[in-house]
Amino acid sequence: MPRLPQSISFLASEAEPAQEAAQRLSALYGNDRPETAEIIVALGGDGFMLQTLHRFMNTGTPIYGMNKGTIGFLMNDYRETGLRERLAEAVENTIHPLTMTATDAEGETHRALAINEVALFRQSYQAAKLRITIDGQVRLEELVCDGVMVATPIGSTAYNLSAQGPIIPVDAPLLALTPVSAFRPRRWRGALLPNHQTVEITVLEPEKRPVNAVADATEVKSVRHITICESMDDTGLILFDSDHSWDERILAEQFRY
Repeated sequence: MPRLPQSISFLASEAEPAQEAAQRLSALYGNDRPETAEIIVALGGDGFMLQTLHRFMNTGTPIYGMNKGTIGFLMNDYRETGLRERLAEAVENTIHPLTMTATDAEGETHRALAINEVALFRQSYQAAKLRITIDGQVRLEELVCDGVMVATPIGSTAYNLSAQGPIIPVDAPLLALTPVSAFRPRRWRGALLPNHQTVEITVLEPEKRPVNAVADATEVKSVRHITICESMDDTGLILFDSDHSWDERILAEQFRY
């Protein structure tokens, strides 16, 4: 039997069900400060889980989510009994976020991390016109579309999947490059990239076709050029129940309809 964690910190989203759950769990197990706890339990939905992962990136503290929100793909089922045992047996996955470096219309540089995806999307009724370069080689001279994204394995089941992108196992060394409503070339459906490659996207005709960029919840308006790569220097730890692992979630998601 693995060692049971003794210090747990409960963090909850602002939603009332999450706040109430945090109070009940704190009464049962105590509530340590997140800076000193062995494990942080995040109560809410996927959005709150992403916020918590960002907040505790590079601390070495694993995050275990329990679903008290609308969407809970990254979350475990909510149960109040046997929590220490569940935490002790949970499977730990290491995640590396993407680094977005974006230059805007004023020439200012913005940097942000993305656990799910970095996405570009048109700002107006005009379709975006983009040039895509991989590791210094132009792969698409001109992509006319509503947008495009680079998604991590963790993010492959989010916006990427809604845009018909591929689902990627969490331990696969891959990134998904996925267009949103590609108009030209009309049949291009994206690409799977090794996670060590660097993606550069240049906005063509930016005055006529303005484009915004978003790294998870960080948005940059009117970008001109953007570089995206996986950051091996940044690490987050996420826990899943042993009987409902990330691999099982990925497999099950591909057979839903």
